[in-house]
Amino acid sequence: MLRDEGCVNPPHPAPDQVRQMKSVVLHAPRDLRLEESAPPPPGPGEVAVRLAAGGICGSDLHYYAHGGFGTVRLREPMILGHEVAGHVAALGDGVTGLSVGQLVAVSPSRPCRACRYCHEGRPNQCLNMRFYGSAMPFPHIQGAFRQVLVADARQCADAEGLSPAQAALAEPLAVCLHAAGQAGPLLGRRVLVTGCGPIGLLCVLVARAAGAAEIVATDLTAFTLALAADRGADRTLNMAEAPQALGPYAADKGYFDVQFECTGAAPALAAGIAALRPGGTVVQVGLGGDMTVPVQSLTAKELSLRGAFRFHDEFFVGVDMMRSGRIDPAPLVTQTVPLARAAEGFDLAGDRSQAMKVQIEF
Repeated sequence: MLRDEGCVNPPHPAPDQVRQMKSVVLHAPRDLRLEESAPPPPGPGEVAVRLAAGGICGSDLHYYAHGGFGTVRLREPMILGHEVAGHVAALGDGVTGLSVGQLVAVSPSRPCRACRYCHEGRPNQCLNMRFYGSAMPFPHIQGAFRQVLVADARQCADAEGLSPAQAALAEPLAVCLHAAGQAGPLLGRRVLVTGCGPIGLLCVLVARAAGAAEIVATDLTAFTLALAADRGADRTLNMAEAPQALGPYAADKGYFDVQFECTGAAPALAAGIAALRPGGTVVQVGLGGDMTVPVQSLTAKELSLRGAFRFHDEFFVGVDMMRSGRIDPAPLVTQTVPLARAAEGFDLAGDRSQAMKVQIEF
């Protein structure tokens, strides 16, 4: 359900004429509302960004469909969204290097820069992280799906030369670049990607750009697997039609050097571990709650199991890679809906038989 709590804004008002903006606010599972509020002016070191595009992420879908995931539950109304890009509308005092009208991708990663993990160079593990659209803390961290977003200037990456749709893919691309960093060198490696949602497909793109010799991707639908093949997978396996399709890769103690596990599902993890060769690496990217891990196989084959959680500097690396043409994730966007139809976009995004990445046009 989507309720519009106010009138529609004029199409392109000047920054100093914006009196009200709309935000996408979730009150309860499937209770999504467009609510009006006055956009705050940017403070020192901040910029006001008029959003152009925002991608619906898996975590957004969990909030929308179920009110959260695992122990993380929605406890108050929360603005959703963290994959966004738009044009600079106003600059706060002291901001340099950005200009009004410039297209920027906005990183949702806002570490405190003061805790011990920030000082250790692990800002993605910040003890006081303020990541857009997160119900982990209470009060919740409000998200970025609003027509005017005030952000720190250092969150903004120059996206000139890209489309807003491309720029809004910087966040999920950064997740996969961080995962690749956890995997180690991929040049000449045989890579298995389990799960071909947006993160899985971006892992295929990243592995191909990093020089992987062979990429095999698994999923449960023909639609997602066709996209994986189109974006660089050498072979795709439909595990719904052939649950034992990875069996031949388990011969002689395994075949793959690296598994990017992007489903968060125990069967996918176990099948991948069976197909990894001794000394291989599992990078767990998907979040689906606690899973049973075949520890005996990890031990016997001396495998490494590494987590990959969020990102930080990789956001700006990803934007640069897109601007240089080294990676183009734009074909992952299968549907775009206007802000007034945001709830329809969420329903579409949850249907893996016809949608990969759904974006909202602001």
